[in-house]
Amino acid sequence: MARLAQTAGLTDIQREILATVRDFVDKEIIPHAQALEHADTYPADIVDGMKEMGLFGLTIPEAYGGLGESLLTYALVVEEIARGWMSVSGVINTHFIVAHMIKQHGTDGQKERLLPRMATGEIRGSFSMSEPDLGSDVAAIKTRARRDGDEYIIDGAKMWLTNGGSSNLIALLVRTEEGMEGAVRPHDKLTAFLVEKPEGFGEVAPGLTIPGKIDKMGYKGVDTTEAVFSGYRIGPDRVLGEVPGRGFAQMMDGVEVGRVNVAARACGIAIRAFELAVEYAQQRRTFGKPIAEHQAIAFKLAEMATKVEAAHLMMVNAARLKDSGERNDVEAGMAKLLASEYCVEVTQEAFRIHGGYGYSKEYEIERLMREAPFLLIGEGTSEIQKTIISRGLLREYRSR
Repeated sequence: MARLAQTAGLTDIQREILATVRDFVDKEIIPHAQALEHADTYPADIVDGMKEMGLFGLTIPEAYGGLGESLLTYALVVEEIARGWMSVSGVINTHFIVAHMIKQHGTDGQKERLLPRMATGEIRGSFSMSEPDLGSDVAAIKTRARRDGDEYIIDGAKMWLTNGGSSNLIALLVRTEEGMEGAVRPHDKLTAFLVEKPEGFGEVAPGLTIPGKIDKMGYKGVDTTEAVFSGYRIGPDRVLGEVPGRGFAQMMDGVEVGRVNVAARACGIAIRAFELAVEYAQQRRTFGKPIAEHQAIAFKLAEMATKVEAAHLMMVNAARLKDSGERNDVEAGMAKLLASEYCVEVTQEAFRIHGGYGYSKEYEIERLMREAPFLLIGEGTSEIQKTIISRGLLREYRSR
C-alpha cells in the first residue's frame, strides 16, 4: 500500500507545493524543533523561510499577491508543518483565519489595504473571541465598543490570543450597541473589528496592552497572550465589512476554517508519532527480536495507522466541502473531534512503545505528548464539537 495519509485527486501544483513544504519541514523544522521548543523560543528563522516560500499568502487570491490556493491545500500544508512542529503551524493558523474573514467579508478597501501585505507576511493576523470569564459561550462576550462621535471606544479583556504579541493585526469580536436589523438574539449585537497594532508586549498602543506570554505545558515557541483594552479608540472603517452586528457569523466562518486547521494539525502530530513509533519498534530489540515482531506491538502499530488514515480522510473531506461553498459545520466538527481524540491516542501509544525513553526530553515523543492535548481544546473542546454535530444531525433528521 501507499504510505499513510495520501490524498487522491491533487493537482500537479498542489503536489509540488506539498513536496516543497515537506522538504522544508524535514530540513529546517524537525532538526531544530527540539531545541527551540525546550527553550520556548519564537521560530524567527523558520517564519522567515515560510515568508520566502509564500506560505503566508497561500489562500489569498492572486489579485492581492497571494497564491490563490484552496482550503484543502492549506490544510495539507498545515498537516505537513505540524508533523515537524505544531507551534509553527500555530504561527500561520490565526493568520489564515483572519485572511479568510477579510477575503469573504471585508470591503474592497479593506481587502486592498490588508491582503497584499498579509500575503507577504508583513502583516500577520491573530484572532480574538475568548475572554477570561468565558470560552465557547461566545454570546456572553463582555468586551464592549461604544460610539463616541466618529469613533468607537473599546473596553474589556480578551484571552488566549495565539500570536497576540507577534502579530500586528487582531480580528477582535466585541459587543456593540448597534446590531443587525431586528436584532433579538445576544449574538446579533456582536461586531468584528480589524485592530492594527505594533508587535511586542506591554502597552503597544494607547489603550491596548498585551501583558506578556502565558506559560503553557506545551505549544511552546508561539506566543499566547491576553489583550487588555482600556479606552482604545478605533474608527468605524475598521469594522469588518463596515457593518456592525455581523461579527458572530463572520467569526464562525473563520472558526470553521480553524477547525479544519486543528484537525490537520492533529493529523500531522499523529503521523509523526506513528513514524517515530514504527522506526523505534524496528530498532529496539527484546527477547531476541525487534519489538515490532511481537504481536502486542504489531497490533498497536496497526491500530495507530488505521486511526491516522481515518482522521486524514475526514479532515480532507471537511476541507473539500468548505471549498465547495457548502456549509461544513458538522463535517468540520466531526473531523476536529475525531482527529484530535485519535491524535492523543496515537501519541500515547507511541509513547508506550518507546518505554522509559519516551519520558526523556532527549526523545521527540516527549514533546508530542505535551503538544497533543492542546488539540482537544483548541477551536472548541470535544464536547462543543459533539454539541455542534448533534444539532446538525437533528436539523437534518428532524422527526416528522
